[in-house]
Amino acid sequence: MNAFVHDALQGLLPANLTATSALPWIPAATPGKWAKPLRFLGDRGFVELLRMTPGTVMPLHRHTGDVHVYTLVGQRQLCTGEIVGAGDYAFEPAGHIDWWKVVGEEDMLAFAVVMGDVEFLGPGGDVILRANVESQRAAYQQHCRDHRLVARDL
Repeated sequence: MNAFVHDALQGLLPANLTATSALPWIPAATPGKWAKPLRFLGDRGFVELLRMTPGTVMPLHRHTGDVHVYTLVGQRQLCTGEIVGAGDYAFEPAGHIDWWKVVGEEDMLAFAVVMGDVEFLGPGGDVILRANVESQRAAYQQHCRDHRLVARDL
């Protein structure tokens, strides 16, 4: 980049850096599952790190928006039998329905961008729980209040 362009753009395109070590892991209602929120995308979705212990199941769910997941560590087995491991990327389009479980000996850690809602499904396909930017933000803020942490503007 030449000096003129660099000078013209300086201060106009700020980066939003987050030291993830300063952010808490939020335990989920499901034992063996935690999320570390990284960014809330207005009312559209959220970005998080997801950590789950071996044997933990992500129950049957449907996505109302696109989801992008990059597995950093560990493995998960999809309901199709496919194994998603470290270094693998999974795209789940809006309308996708699945369930999966963490397999192997180590925790699974993944970077996820979730747009829209995650609708957890019960018998007959009824939505029994919904996770979205509002629920994830509320869980983060409640966790911060409960542990006397300063909630950051993510």
